[in-house]
Amino acid sequence: MLSRVESVFLEKSGEEFRYEPDEKIGVLVVDNFPSLGKLTSLRFLEWVQQNPEGVISLPTGKTPEYFIRETLRYIKNWEDPAVTKELEKYGIEPSIKPDFSGLHFVQIDEFYPIDPAQHNSFYNYVTNYYINGFGLDRDKALLINCEEIGLPEGKSLDDVWGNNGVDLSLRYRAAAGLREELQKEVLSRIDQWCVEYEDKIRSLGGIGFFLGGIGPDGHIGFNVKGSDLHSTTRLTEINYETMAAAATDLGGMEVSSKSLVITIGLETITANPECTAVIIAAGEAKAGIVADSVQHERDVLYPATALQILPMGRFYITRGACGKLHARNVAEFAQKESVSEEDIERIIVNLSVKTNKMIASLTKDDYLSDDYGKILLSKHSRTVEEMNRSVRDSLVNKIEAGIKSAENKVFLHTEPHHDDVMLGYLPYVVRNIRVHSNSHYFATFTSGFTAVTNVYMLDLCRRLKTALDKNTYNFGLHFSRGYFDPENQRYRNRDVWKYLDGVASRSAETREEGTFRRLVRNIMDLYGETSIESVGVRVDFLIEYFETRYPGEKDTPDIQKLKGMTREWESACLWGYFGWNGNSIYNLRLGFYQGDIFTEEPTVSRDVLPVVNLLKEVKPDIISVAFDPEASGPDTHYKVMQAVAEAVRMYKGRADLEIIGYRNVWFRFQPHEANVFVPVSLNMLTLQKESFMNTYLTQKSASFPSFEYDGPFPLLAQKIQVQQYEVLKTCLGRDYFFDHPSALIRATRGFVFLKRMNPDEFINHSRELRRKAENK
Repeated sequence: MLSRVESVFLEKSGEEFRYEPDEKIGVLVVDNFPSLGKLTSLRFLEWVQQNPEGVISLPTGKTPEYFIRETLRYIKNWEDPAVTKELEKYGIEPSIKPDFSGLHFVQIDEFYPIDPAQHNSFYNYVTNYYINGFGLDRDKALLINCEEIGLPEGKSLDDVWGNNGVDLSLRYRAAAGLREELQKEVLSRIDQWCVEYEDKIRSLGGIGFFLGGIGPDGHIGFNVKGSDLHSTTRLTEINYETMAAAATDLGGMEVSSKSLVITIGLETITANPECTAVIIAAGEAKAGIVADSVQHERDVLYPATALQILPMGRFYITRGACGKLHARNVAEFAQKESVSEEDIERIIVNLSVKTNKMIASLTKDDYLSDDYGKILLSKHSRTVEEMNRSVRDSLVNKIEAGIKSAENKVFLHTEPHHDDVMLGYLPYVVRNIRVHSNSHYFATFTSGFTAVTNVYMLDLCRRLKTALDKNTYNFGLHFSRGYFDPENQRYRNRDVWKYLDGVASRSAETREEGTFRRLVRNIMDLYGETSIESVGVRVDFLIEYFETRYPGEKDTPDIQKLKGMTREWESACLWGYFGWNGNSIYNLRLGFYQGDIFTEEPTVSRDVLPVVNLLKEVKPDIISVAFDPEASGPDTHYKVMQAVAEAVRMYKGRADLEIIGYRNVWFRFQPHEANVFVPVSLNMLTLQKESFMNTYLTQKSASFPSFEYDGPFPLLAQKIQVQQYEVLKTCLGRDYFFDHPSALIRATRGFVFLKRMNPDEFINHSRELRRKAENK
């Protein structure tokens, strides 16, 4: 059964609500993340109109950004004629303004232990955005306040747990000592509180409207992969994927790996058979887990399958997140009037991988055994052999394009964060650096301070303080000779040279001296210190700051800048590896990047004009850009791409300007989407890893890792590049590589996929994404 709002969106999509028997739950697909927020908001308002005293449970994090924004827009402008017309268009009765005051709110989950006053606690989030933001009645809210759960009178969370985390084995074993006796008692009290929390929800009739995101492992709330589908509210551990996803909120894996969670259970959601339960997902990165959750029978490996028993359970997803829903995509392909060359390449490459056969060996029977292949044959007049040959030639041409190096070109390599270029396409950069007639410039658009932990900065400052106190590196002498003069670029470059000397000689002391030279320089520049003695005093203040801030706390502007300068130092060292000094490196620190949970949109004056000025200064022939496949959230990559696109449009430079789109560990091209395949040898894989590990020290311990890989980013980049090689090896056959006349191809064990575009292609792509994002 569909609501009126859902019926409007379903008709607009042109798809079915559920493609049986493949899909076990209904799905509504929209174009982009903002549209997802609009659909979710309208459905929520529709439900509240019908259930003014109902029980709601709403999500936290970045996922509900547009849901919150749209809901507030509708409520605040309900009587506005334009809004009234919009509401009517989507099936909402505008004469009945939703009243939130009668609603009962249920908090879904919370980290444990966490101070509820911290800005990164979910208690703080729901208080700000839902209780206060939506105007809900706090007295009708069931909230998870860790300071009010299980603690004996006069005891704090720190008194009970300290910094060592929670040991759940105390539930079952004898306590060893007075501290553990206290912890065992508190654990028992928490478990009892969870039972009572569950009872309170059931006494209200259960949850009537549940809205949730879905984690990389499929978790709903904090019901991670493997959770009992009949689970209830509980204190529990989380898995690696969920720890990685939570690291940004909590200040790094060092914290999230020790955190437990309190979460409602899957049966808490499904206990009310009339519950409207909506899971929202955006972007290609979620396509796999969405497909598993929608197409799989109820299974503990896919927590969202628990919702299949609810008649009003459904998924609201973006087009990107729909990418692996097989029957749905086959039906869409069957309706296409014409088949593009990209369609043909996608189908044949996938068929080659699926059958584990070279493209040249694929037969008509292979095509007929595949849903897409069967439709392709019915739509195309070319023979199987002709299509096989065409796709094989296309792949070979893309490899040949990746072998070639440019000559007499000026490259401007741009990146949202300081390691995006190196993780995205370092082999391409190195290949073109080796041609001495080329010039290279590197521009990082944000300060990247959120990727630097307080733990790292505290250790750095403590070691610097020791070095200053002992005069280990003669900073006073350097200062007297003008070494720290902010106008002297040569001395700034010498910081890098000193550090790299230490890398070459494997001298930790020399590396440390280079690092401390730059840190002293940064402190002088940032705080206006005029002597080494005043730097020492400032370091004392910094140590106190980092010792007293909780992990994940939003930093003051000066600390944000200092952390950003720390990342800029790392980039200077990386490009110094390859012979490029500070004259070739630009740090734009665009203003939209503030470190807030919901980031601002770029503006022309603040964020685009600096890029235009950079283009005028550098006069590039080739510009690289992180090429986000979908405006799937408030992500920095997408916003930087929009800033670059607008800057390229405004820039009146070369008519033959070339744009190179790249993706890295967060997004990746499929073979049909890219047109340049850059070969990667074992030697290059080693260089990629070693250069990263020797320069990006803030990232060495993988404090903010990908959920896909438990380790540093260069190893994930290597994994992706090798996977892409394996696909091409299957398609072309191993003999293509092993018998190739070029030693470069014979040595290939990985590939970087790139998309080469002219300015109009790039601008049009970005403009279309922006048009959709603004729902125009």
